[in-house]
Amino acid sequence: MSAQMDPYQHTLRKSASCCGVGLHSGRTVNLAIKPAPVNNGIRFFRSDVPNGGHIQAYMDRVVDTQLATTLGNEHFRISTTEHLLAALRGVGIDNANVELDSGEIPIMDGSAEPFFKLLKMTGRSRQNGLKKILRIIKPVTHKDGDKHLTISPYNGFRVTGEICFDDTLIKKQRFTYDLAADRFGDEIARARTFGYVEQVEELWANGLALGSSLANVIAIHWNRKSVLNEDGLRYDDEFIRHKVLDLVGDLTLLGYPVLGHVTAYKVGHTQHLGLMQAIAAAPDCWEIVQMKKNGQSTALSRIAAKSREAGDAPVPLFNYEPRASAA
Repeated sequence: MSAQMDPYQHTLRKSASCCGVGLHSGRTVNLAIKPAPVNNGIRFFRSDVPNGGHIQAYMDRVVDTQLATTLGNEHFRISTTEHLLAALRGVGIDNANVELDSGEIPIMDGSAEPFFKLLKMTGRSRQNGLKKILRIIKPVTHKDGDKHLTISPYNGFRVTGEICFDDTLIKKQRFTYDLAADRFGDEIARARTFGYVEQVEELWANGLALGSSLANVIAIHWNRKSVLNEDGLRYDDEFIRHKVLDLVGDLTLLGYPVLGHVTAYKVGHTQHLGLMQAIAAAPDCWEIVQMKKNGQSTALSRIAAKSREAGDAPVPLFNYEPRASAA
């Protein structure tokens, strides 16, 4: 166990809000992140959908992984959740209610930095409840053609990503992020989403990415040697850092903080979900541990964490709910 991991659950010190544009709709989105009680987890609400209930941030709520991760229930959907979820993980927020008036989390500048700064400025509050952790004890692998991910036992949370593109600009990039180093803000929060110019134009033609611009997307030039953004890249390897950011955000949908090392090759949101499903299907490869405070140190004890209702999948840390069909 990483000695730096705080055993207590945390929520926001107070409510925080922001406004931005939906990447695909192009519409203005108002978003509020509010404190929530112990064992609440992360919940999404739509203020524009009366009596819509909420969507818990769990893998069993994923209804689409094309272009972004979308969660849904029988009343509404929320798309592009990964950047906000990554920021919540990076700050160490376990419990929060997220309310918005549209079906998309605002894209902001295409990274998690605006959310991260907002959460850091707001501050967090320690709660009385202790965390439960999903600890990987045997490797789990998911393969999809030449794309693959493996999560292995590790005394902390680490993600190593690698991408290979047949162009001059990106080529082969590899990056490792270790949560224990507390470098989220410096290492991956600022990395922006990216795409080729012709891909963006095709999305526009199909009524998608209507909110995309050089203010929130790295646009790769037709020549594959440069970007159209006047400010250039924030990191030389910004592309793989953003891929790692997306993976950190998506893995929060396991419902627990994770102890393990993920290695990922050429993957996206679909493969992220595939890994989570593979973990759920391999209960002998993980255990749920209850964090306890014991003087200056943290002790862990194994607890049963399988559920008939969940089909022996990891039971989300907070109040498992059977999945409803998405609208």
